[in-house]
Amino acid sequence: MKIDRLLAIVILLVRKRRVQAKELADIFEVSVRTIYRDIEAINQAGIPIVTSQGAGGGISIMEQFRLENKLLSADELAAITTALESVSSTYEAFQQGSALEKIRLLVSEEEMPAFREKTQKWFIDISSWGESTGIKEKIRLLHQAADSLNIVSFTYVKRDGQTGERLTEPHTLVLKARHWYLYAYCLQRQAFRFFKLVRMKDINILPGQFQRREVNLAALPWETAWHKPENMTKITVLIHPSGELLAREWFGSEALTYENGRCIASISYPDDQWLYGFLLQFGTHIEILDPPHVRQKVKTLAKQIVDLYET
Repeated sequence: MKIDRLLAIVILLVRKRRVQAKELADIFEVSVRTIYRDIEAINQAGIPIVTSQGAGGGISIMEQFRLENKLLSADELAAITTALESVSSTYEAFQQGSALEKIRLLVSEEEMPAFREKTQKWFIDISSWGESTGIKEKIRLLHQAADSLNIVSFTYVKRDGQTGERLTEPHTLVLKARHWYLYAYCLQRQAFRFFKLVRMKDINILPGQFQRREVNLAALPWETAWHKPENMTKITVLIHPSGELLAREWFGSEALTYENGRCIASISYPDDQWLYGFLLQFGTHIEILDPPHVRQKVKTLAKQIVDLYET
């Protein structure tokens, strides 16, 4: 992932002072063009990078702006290491990179025992139970396409089972609620869309390239689309005692109130097929009180499940 490579480049420049672009390209297995884009990104982040031509030339950090190894404390280095190792748990390519080793090089021998202890206090495994290699291969392909700015085509399966061909400009891989998504500009819709990787088939990286569009990832644009007021339905749910712990886990304690000894949850979600699958997973632990059409839909689906097993 790009942030992993940018950090590794900065650390290399701290230690080696001057590096050839071709050498960086070989280390990170990307093109020289990609390295120069990375250097520009580092410049924009406020670290002045100098490139010089001729014998003894290369890429270096401006001498007046030398970074000291102690810019990051042992606690901060441990936090970065834990974060990178967490990403490695779901994407094997990170395990083959050099960023983690370069971070460890910044830790002195005297500090290493304490550093190891700090990094072993936390381990965040963000992979799914029994995750298939199929998702990892999709991540690898889409990461490659986003990095090289290549257009991607794929077949996408909607919730209702209908399929369609999509032509997209892949911008960002997103891990949300234990699922991987691609945030991409859809050339058919002429707008950004959020695609669930598990629903993507026949992914092809095409020769055509694109220019990356301006995206404010910090604003979580996919959240904006999900939480549009016109898409939301307010649902009142009765939580049975057996389901209270489960409700706190999924709805949050702030959504629960107590009325006449009963636990009531007020939640809001888009009214679509996902909603009913989500509600049905609670089984007999909850009961939909309002609105009537949601209650009736859940009742109908539950009856269909019973009928299926009685035939």
